[in-house]
Amino acid sequence: MVNFLVQRTAPLPLDEAWRRLTEWPRHGEVVPLTRVTVTTPPPTHEGTVVVARSGLGPLAFDDRMEVTVWQPPTDDAPGRCRLEKRGRVVTGWAEIEVRPGPGGRSRVIWREELRVRLLPGFFDPLLLRTARYVFGRAANRLLRMP
Repeated sequence: MVNFLVQRTAPLPLDEAWRRLTEWPRHGEVVPLTRVTVTTPPPTHEGTVVVARSGLGPLAFDDRMEVTVWQPPTDDAPGRCRLEKRGRVVTGWAEIEVRPGPGGRSRVIWREELRVRLLPGFFDPLLLRTARYVFGRAANRLLRMP
């Protein structure tokens, strides 16, 4: 199991940064070999189920997640979303927070606990470096995509 943190500052208003990070299918456009679908009716709310299918052919697996906290940003409060990872291969959780940043920008804080079943703890340092890279790159790309 690994825990990591990704932080970014984007030249976007809070609601736009939030939208870009929480339109779930967009994640499939920025994470290699991944397709993301939402299996519950819109809009996103507590109980929404998101499935990220990663890999190729028979080596693909589903990362099933459920939104357990859904608090879009308001004028008075930052936005916060928590997803519980409930797949057979990947477990843990992810939290995305969008808060006011310097100069009218948005500050994004992405925290994640990631566990890959059957992957020995020996691989945790590699998993940590890979996850930080992949999710940091995904956050950058999502925040740049209109």
